Amino acid sequence: MSSKRNLYLSYKQTNEMEDLIQPIRELATNNDFNLVSTVSEANIIASIGGDNAFLQATRKTGFRDDCLYIGINTDSLGFYTDFTIADIKRMIDAMKNDEVEVRRYPVLEVTIDEEQPFYCLNECSIRSNVIKTFVIDVFIDDLLFETFRGDGMIVSTPTGSTAYNMSVNGAVVDPTLPSLQVSEIASLNNNEYRTLGTSFLLGANRDLTLKVVQDGNDHPIIGVDNEALSIRHAKQLKLRLADRSIKVLKLKNNSFWEKVQRNFL
Repeated sequence: MSSKRNLYLSYKQTNEMEDLIQPIRELATNNDFNLVSTVSEANIIASIGGDNAFLQATRKTGFRDDCLYIGINTDSLGFYTDFTIADIKRMIDAMKNDEVEVRRYPVLEVTIDEEQPFYCLNECSIRSNVIKTFVIDVFIDDLLFETFRGDGMIVSTPTGSTAYNMSVNGAVVDPTLPSLQVSEIASLNNNEYRTLGTSFLLGANRDLTLKVVQDGNDHPIIGVDNEALSIRHAKQLKLRLADRSIKVLKLKNNSFWEKVQRNFL
């Protein structure tokens, strides 16, 4: 790790959380970490909470690629959180004893109607906002690949493949494979509309474009990670792997596939 230890704590600011955070503050100070009050000063960002809190922390801090993220869970371990608040001393000891490593996770870039892009770590979803299917033309690079009619689509990163994507029978993807996975939500397949009927993977250099066919149901709900965007009207989404990744501090003996085994098998 860098000798510069400017630590920013990201957490939901409630009285209960403040009580839980205090031992972390004391332990960090006693181990030569400099606690800072703004993200711009930090080169280490520690998220306190579960995986959802980690997703919020990365988004609110701008998916910085020049600092290190650490996930500390208030309950059991998660996919992004290798440490628990009940055993925070183990994290410090692991860092001192070289039992940790830094892993890079890809970030998904989402551009809606040529506006400023949004970023997400897990997935972007687009769904109908009424009880009615809608139509999307799916382009891979410049190729019109298929026309989809159904409830929606999910585009996930490898680390997001075990979340929402898995619930619609998408694949679990090794996070060392830089890729995006496209999965359908309740597609209709008939003589007029025909899709692949399964999720598929795109390589790191591919561009995916989803064009919403304007047929009266053109106000879809768009979500990035665990937050819905307040965009009322969207005609087109462009998705690609961003030219940035985030660095996450992980235990060496707690790999992605060990987490999959622990959580699903």
